Order: sequence, then C-alpha cells, then structure tokens
Amino acid sequence: MELLRLFEDIRTPFLDVFFSLITNFGAETIFVIVCFIMLWCVNKRDGYYLLAVSFFGLLINQFLKITFRIPRPWLRDETFTIVESAREGAVGYSFPSGHSQIAVGTFGTIARTTKNITIKIICLLISVLVPLSRMYLGVHTFADVSVSAIIAVILIYSLRPVVNRAMSKKHGMRRLFAFMSALSFLYLIYMEFYRFPANVDSQNLYSGIDFSYKMFGLVLGAWAGFEIDRKYVRFDTKAIWWAQILKVFLGLTVVLIIKEGLKAPLEMLCQSDRLSGSIRYMLIALFACGVWPAVFNSCKKFINNLT
Repeated sequence: MELLRLFEDIRTPFLDVFFSLITNFGAETIFVIVCFIMLWCVNKRDGYYLLAVSFFGLLINQFLKITFRIPRPWLRDETFTIVESAREGAVGYSFPSGHSQIAVGTFGTIARTTKNITIKIICLLISVLVPLSRMYLGVHTFADVSVSAIIAVILIYSLRPVVNRAMSKKHGMRRLFAFMSALSFLYLIYMEFYRFPANVDSQNLYSGIDFSYKMFGLVLGAWAGFEIDRKYVRFDTKAIWWAQILKVFLGLTVVLIIKEGLKAPLEMLCQSDRLSGSIRYMLIALFACGVWPAVFNSCKKFINNLT
C-alpha cells in the first residue's frame, strides 16, 4: 500500500485524465479489435498466437482471482482514496490485475512479432503504462499488476514456438484447440460445481461463472472457424488498403451485432444468460475465424478487378 499512497499523493487532474485514458488499453474491447485486425489483415499465425496468449492468460487470471479472493485496495484500507472515475470499471477481486494481463499479453505479443521498431516501442510503452495506470488510479496494488505482467511475459515467450509448431503440422492446431477446449471445460465445471466458502462475494462468483461459459464458447467457435478456413477457405490477409479498412469496419460491426443484438433474443430462447453468453461468444469466434474470412475471400476477385 505504500506505493499506492505515493501515487495518491502525486495525483493531479491532468494525470487523472491521462491514466484514465491509458487504462482503457487493457479493456476487453481493445483486445478483440487488435486480435481480429491481426487475424484478418496482418498474419493468421500471429492472430492465433495472440488468441492463445490471451486465452491462457485470462484463464489463469480468473482462476487466481477466485482462488485468492483478495479485495480491492480501498476495501482493505478505508482511509485510501481512488480516482472515482475508475471505480465503475474496477469490479471483482483485486489479485491479479485483468487489465494488466490483457494489455501486456496483447501489446507484448505485437511487440514480439512486429519488425517495425516504432510499433514495437509504442506497444512496449503501453505494456508498461497500463499496469502503472492501475496503480495510479488506486484500483490495484503492485503485486496485482506485477504478477499479471509476469504471467503474460512467460506466455508470450513460451507459446510462440508452440503455435508456430502447431500451425506447421497437419493436426497441430487441432490438438492445441482440443487442449484449450478441455481446459476451458474443466474450468467451467470447477466454477459451476465447486463449493466455494460462504463468505465468497456473490457478484464476483457470478462474474467468474459467466466468464467460464463465454470462454468455453469462444474456444469452440475459434476451433470451428479455424477448421473451416483450413479446409475450405485458406484466406490471404493481404489486400489493398481501402479493402483492409472495409474488412475491419464491416467485420467489427457484425461482431458488435452478434454480441449485443443477439443478447436479448438468445437469453429469451435459452432461458439462461450463461448459456446465451456462451453461444454468443461461440458465434463471434466462428464468424471471426471462419465465416468472415470466407466472405472477404470470395470478394477478393471482385476487389482485384477494381484495382
């Protein structure tokens, strides 16, 4: 808490706004956008590499959160104040930091794969500034952000050869997805049926169970999409600049429609927000990894005629 007290003492309106903006680079939305841009426009192998880093990172992160159940800094010390604008987004247990996990995992992966020095430096800066912002805002301790960052770095360096090897072998990615599916299913079973202590926060527990369903659906959808692409599509990420912009804009629009537009109908149909969440995330991943690549691959001939 001493380090957080130091940040508390140096807060200014300018820094409050600056770090409130920076911390958004650790949000789930940013990861989704970056991951799909890599998958659709940059390099499929790197896109699946980022997906693997994020999957294992978030799974470990959520498991540690519900296992240790460490409260937020201001709950541990009632005299400590936070930047109020950050309170709404700081839900769940404190250890480890989810924003730091996403930021370091996402932008650290880009820094690891890109050959562009400018992009590499920017990504490394974001990887440092987001954990720093979580401490400045008062929503995480040094232990929270450092453990997340260490886990992310370990995954970045350990998973690249795994994904490269899997992509180069006939059934490599199938085995990797099978392992990820089994792991996420076991986590779902653990969250759904394990008897947690009576003092566990109900909101945190509900959030953890909800996450387990979404993660399971996401992995199944990505697996199905990958199989569609490998067997029938084999799309190329290269395209003229305006086609790349159109690809990303229209693709993310459909993702948003699936995520938000199908929420109410699926909840009504399934009579379960957890099951509907799993289906929505499965459809998002299936669309991103298989359906949308098939669409813009079929349009490639038309685009080539225009150019």
